[in-house]
Amino acid sequence: MKYKIRMNQMLTVSCKLNPTPEQASKIDATLKAFADACAWINVSTPETLTNKTNMQKLVYQDVRAHFGLSANLTIRAIARVCANRKTARLKGRAVKGFVPTSADYDARIFSFNEKNWSVSLTLLSGREHIALAIGNYQRHLLAGQQPTSSTLVRRKDGSYYIQIQADSEPPEPVEPQECLGVDLGRTDIAHTSRGEHFCGQQLKQVRDKYTRARAQLQHKASKGTRSSRRRCRQLQQRLSGRERRFQAHTNHTISFRLV
Repeated sequence: MKYKIRMNQMLTVSCKLNPTPEQASKIDATLKAFADACAWINVSTPETLTNKTNMQKLVYQDVRAHFGLSANLTIRAIARVCANRKTARLKGRAVKGFVPTSADYDARIFSFNEKNWSVSLTLLSGREHIALAIGNYQRHLLAGQQPTSSTLVRRKDGSYYIQIQADSEPPEPVEPQECLGVDLGRTDIAHTSRGEHFCGQQLKQVRDKYTRARAQLQHKASKGTRSSRRRCRQLQQRLSGRERRFQAHTNHTISFRLV
């Protein structure tokens, strides 16, 4: 008897927020306080400390008093520092710093409302209900969900997003009915078990063509007049990437045919 084990997967749904100007300023203040708290925790605790419980005993009260974060935002800041230290240790370097671009939320300080497509977030000044500016794709993924964690993000262009973690059941695996063997190479880019082959002669001709063109332009650019050197540099810029794009297009076409 065969048993099938189905495991849910966690999806991150990126949803744009539509805050009012007043809410946007509150978000900015919260992100700054969160980043400042993380930086203070990082310099105020032993560098080797990565245990959240032990770190919380050392700095919890001070963080709440100095930065005005709620209880759970303080705990999430401590967890952020611990996670960054563990990652930095694996890479053999120290934690560089914290910028006010994101903050972590859990079920006590975040909730999702499907009825009016909004989220409720705890900010420095209290709870705020912020509308979501999302399309049908995000609505489909979030329909019927009760997410318990998310990440508040401010992007470089000044827009605000909430990265919502939602459970999703993966689709049933499809049992293959037939198979196709593919041998990859340079003379023949691909040769299938059914006798179909895709010749690489055209790619070779294109590579040779651009190699000759680059060599000629380089020679002229080094010995020509000022105007000719400028013209050669312009032509080199135009040729830059053409060979790569042609090969990428050819590979894409062949892979599409195979699939």
